[in-house]
Amino acid sequence: MATHKDSSSGAASSGDNKIKRVLTHGGRYVQYNVYGNLFEVSSKYVPPIRPIGRGAYGIVCAAVNSETHEEVAIKKIGNAFDNIIDAKRTLREIKLLCHMDHENVISMKDLIRPPKKETFNDVYIVYELMDTDLHHIIRSDQPLTDDHCQYTAAIDVWSVGCILGEIMTREPLFPGKDYVHQLRLITELLGSPDDASLGFLRSDNARRYVRQLPQCRKQQLSARFPSMSPGALDLLEKMLVFDPTKRITVEEALCHPYLSSLHDTKDEPVSARPFSFDFEQPTCTEEQIKELIWRESVKFNPDPTY
Repeated sequence: MATHKDSSSGAASSGDNKIKRVLTHGGRYVQYNVYGNLFEVSSKYVPPIRPIGRGAYGIVCAAVNSETHEEVAIKKIGNAFDNIIDAKRTLREIKLLCHMDHENVISMKDLIRPPKKETFNDVYIVYELMDTDLHHIIRSDQPLTDDHCQYTAAIDVWSVGCILGEIMTREPLFPGKDYVHQLRLITELLGSPDDASLGFLRSDNARRYVRQLPQCRKQQLSARFPSMSPGALDLLEKMLVFDPTKRITVEEALCHPYLSSLHDTKDEPVSARPFSFDFEQPTCTEEQIKELIWRESVKFNPDPTY
């Protein structure tokens, strides 16, 4: 762990990984050059500094918080306000992580307050350091639009059912090449839906299309998943129901016998207040988003001399 110098322009080696540091703003901040990326963070974040991730957003480095002696991950989002969509995405992440407090969601430890508000352009988010990043278990290449607001939690129940089946087989459950092929694979496993199960479809053309597909009989899930326990099969069958209105709900699934050893109402916190999406208004400008992120950083660090 390097010792800070008194001079704001002093330079020192970070020790283990030889990444140079330069103290700035009277020693309140320190700059590191990591893979050609300038990292300027508050001086409480000290070496060893090591890069742990890179992407289109920028770079992530591990460092040590000298006040708490814990290792953290710091993500730099450079030129964060050049694009309104990316800026709003950054603000959304900050606000969501500040709102959430759950052991299975990564914790945001700090939002580094910029040295000067008038030159504020890069965002530094500090997270707890994790061993791995578990994400993109199931995803779609289809971009989100306002049309997705029509969906309920039933679509997530279907997704969890797919994941449950895929955990057992170690392969995609419905690996469709396109939506036509995908629908055929679904009907081959679950059987062709009857007219009563098509009532949720708002489009007459959609109902007509499904009706004209080749008729398939439902397969026994025990044949497709021979290693699954009877309890897991029963839950899976209740999740993978064509009509979303007839699927098991999240609350019912949590009370299912298969999940009885995992379900504990005392350890399932509910948010005390709803999340506010006011910043999502289309009239929000880059400058307004910058102001909102600045305010979030001040909440973490109200003292400008920190």
